[in-house]
Amino acid sequence: MDRLSPAPDSPPRSRADSVYEAVKQDILDYRLAPGDRFTETEVAERLQVSRTPVREALFRLEREGYLEVRHRNGWLVRPLDFNTLDHFYDLRLVLEQTAVRRLCAREPARTADGRNPLSALTAIWLAPVAERIDDGEQVARLDESFHIDLVAAAGNPEMARVHRAATERIRIVRRLDFTQTDRIAKTYDEHGMILRAIHARDAAQACALLRAHIEASQAEVRKITLHRLYSARRVAATPVS
Repeated sequence: MDRLSPAPDSPPRSRADSVYEAVKQDILDYRLAPGDRFTETEVAERLQVSRTPVREALFRLEREGYLEVRHRNGWLVRPLDFNTLDHFYDLRLVLEQTAVRRLCAREPARTADGRNPLSALTAIWLAPVAERIDDGEQVARLDESFHIDLVAAAGNPEMARVHRAATERIRIVRRLDFTQTDRIAKTYDEHGMILRAIHARDAAQACALLRAHIEASQAEVRKITLHRLYSARRVAATPVS
């Protein structure tokens, strides 16, 4: 984990946010792997903050499903439950297919500043091959936004809220999809085909493409996740010379 600047004059909430971001990033990057245990004191010492913002940040991560509190043994990074992850993938698919059907049937809901959200997505995902982004982390963020923006464009804020929550719960594995160069190219191609089908008002084709896209990503991240967990365990078990 990166150190946080002491910043004694900053408000406690600001420090809690910084701790939250630092620990969450460690979890997403598998520096804190599923099943790892740690204490509030260890986090506080490493980030050079008091235990109060650490405790607030860790309880926030617990509410989001990343951690479990062990009152006598500190904190536990929640082990990955692939059955639960599959349930969230199923929920995403239902919500996104519903959104796509609505987008094929009527004009999308405008953004707060009056823009057509599909225009922005089209500019990104149907850009010429030479203009595609090849940075995995940036593409991962854009991919998440693609799916979130599709659902939001359908105009049902409650559906969008539930979809965002499901997206948050699977982010720890979804982002691994873009550690593979070929998956970046395939994501551009697949997003582009989905958008073309939506523009053509072909709901059946758009939904079929969306399902294939999500299922391919789901299978890939499961494979990568298992490999990452195996590698993390091997590193942890390797004695220091």
